[in-house]
Amino acid sequence: MGEWSEYFEDFPEENPANYVNGIFNPQEAQRQRAQAAKSKQEQAALDAEINAIIKEKKSTTTPSEETVED
Repeated sequence: MGEWSEYFEDFPEENPANYVNGIFNPQEAQRQRAQAAKSKQEQAALDAEINAIIKEKKSTTTPSEETVED
């Protein structure tokens, strides 16, 4: 018997990743996976930008500015 990926190529209806809300719809499933990957990539870019801003702020902050008293 071959690899699972080969099996799913021959029988796409057996692949649980091809179902959306319990309905066999490989095109919609693929669209959703692509959208999730795009969102993950965009979030990683935003996180990197936020971390760069935080790092920059920490490097320019003097010790007296770090302490905030109410």
